Amino acid sequence: MLRSLSIENIAVIEKADIDFEDGFSVLSGETGAGKSIIIDSINAILGLRVSRELIRTGATVASVTAYFDRVDRKAIEKARQMGFDCHDDTLLIRREMHMDGRNVCRINGKPAVLSMLRELSGMLVNIHGQHDGQHLLDENLHIDYLDAFAGLEPELAVFSEEYDGLLQLNRNIKSLSLSKAEKERRIALLTEQTHELAEADVKEGEYQQLLSLRSSLLRAEKAGTALRDALMLVSGDEDTAGALLKMSETVKALSACPGLETDAPNALALSREVEALLTELSSELSSAFLRIEFSPEQLADTDKRLDKIIELSEKYKLEPDQLPKLLRELASELDALMNSEDNLEELKAKYIDRRGKVFALAQELTRKRREAAERLSEAVCKELVQLDMPSARMAAEIESQDSLKGVRFTRKGIDTVRFLLSTNKGESLKALTKVASGGELSRIMLALKKVLSAGEVCTAIFDEIDTGVSGRAANKVGQKLYEISQGRQVLCITHLPQIACLADHHFRISKHEDTERTYTRVEPLAEDGRREELSRLTSGIHVTAASMDGAADLLEQARAYKKALTN
Repeated sequence: MLRSLSIENIAVIEKADIDFEDGFSVLSGETGAGKSIIIDSINAILGLRVSRELIRTGATVASVTAYFDRVDRKAIEKARQMGFDCHDDTLLIRREMHMDGRNVCRINGKPAVLSMLRELSGMLVNIHGQHDGQHLLDENLHIDYLDAFAGLEPELAVFSEEYDGLLQLNRNIKSLSLSKAEKERRIALLTEQTHELAEADVKEGEYQQLLSLRSSLLRAEKAGTALRDALMLVSGDEDTAGALLKMSETVKALSACPGLETDAPNALALSREVEALLTELSSELSSAFLRIEFSPEQLADTDKRLDKIIELSEKYKLEPDQLPKLLRELASELDALMNSEDNLEELKAKYIDRRGKVFALAQELTRKRREAAERLSEAVCKELVQLDMPSARMAAEIESQDSLKGVRFTRKGIDTVRFLLSTNKGESLKALTKVASGGELSRIMLALKKVLSAGEVCTAIFDEIDTGVSGRAANKVGQKLYEISQGRQVLCITHLPQIACLADHHFRISKHEDTERTYTRVEPLAEDGRREELSRLTSGIHVTAASMDGAADLLEQARAYKKALTN
């Protein structure tokens, strides 16, 4: 759970500390008050790209710190695999963003890189934005929603591996079919490339490990320099007297002064105390300096290795972790070319066999998708009834290639999926992209999120997903969000009082100006503050007695709903 969030110098937020609880929390405020900045700050912690424009004017660095507790076991295990100390189920993540483009990240106090934050992000927080409903208009994504519901990740991983092998066999066969001159040129190129990659011997995960090591070495170098300089100032050397020697001389001078007790009764005692403190400081600085593990040679070697990996990554236009796989593929192709006379027929036989295997795996994916499609449609329709769409019907249409002859594979198999929808009784099912309105898209996406998030424990954040929703439908959306919060933490940014009234915890985000600057404040609201905020959300600028009474009614209705839900 996201337990606390500290923000400094992000846009109009100079400093804000927010403590979150379990259950359903709502953040509301005027347009432009800074609600989106909270999401931007959380995105920063999740390792997403953050523009330097977000750094508050006049500041050189901005920072976000998030503390998570009761973290899922998989996330803790992932953090441990990355080399971070996790003695319990908590994670402390901090990211500093500098005007020069640098990012300084830490996980549980140890240096990290942005990619590590991104790897952990999906296990800690899921953010559902106001434009997520528009994703439903992209039919290419429908298969991903269905696969997520069906839990096909293991099957897709197996299929993807076999599919890659099929592609490699196809490349090898094409290489063997080249003319003699083309084959010789290809062998020469492959020999050069495999030699270069084999000599570099890049390991999977090595690039991130080197980045982490470099960050630690630079920190150690900086700390060592600071300690050495401080030690020089305190203790000095053969040529320069430090503060300790000068203080010792001060004590001697005062000790030799008769009558000092009368003229300056505390001077000698204070001087001796300062001398003792400087002695202790000198010892502490010396010990700390000796404990610093820094090697200029190791930093130089690390930089050299990073430069080599980056050079190869840019040359072959691949991510660093893909270089080992590339070496295996090129070596396989080279081996096939070097033994082309013996291998061509054998490779063709292997290709036919592999193609049949890939098709069988694809058919199994199809079978599981068809089975899951009915369950998904049933589950989503059940949620839509509760979201004030009682006549809605939804189906996942699957078109599949049913013959091995002429089949065209993709990395997802041999299927295309699109969602069909009917929102009114008596209407036939049509492509969702053609018939759903903006408000309906929001509710369909919320229903999908509810169905797909079953069993998740990470924090769910909904950023103004109520776009295009009002009236009775807004009540239903609020109730659905509250249902999702049972058993997990849900944060919601909203401008609708029908949703805000259902919150277990309510925060108001407000903007204030002085003569020179603009500031944003985030404050938790008690009962009176909630009534006032709900009244503002309902009536706008003028909060009246009638709107306050209406707000009180909303809160009472929300309490009655929650009580009925638990009974």
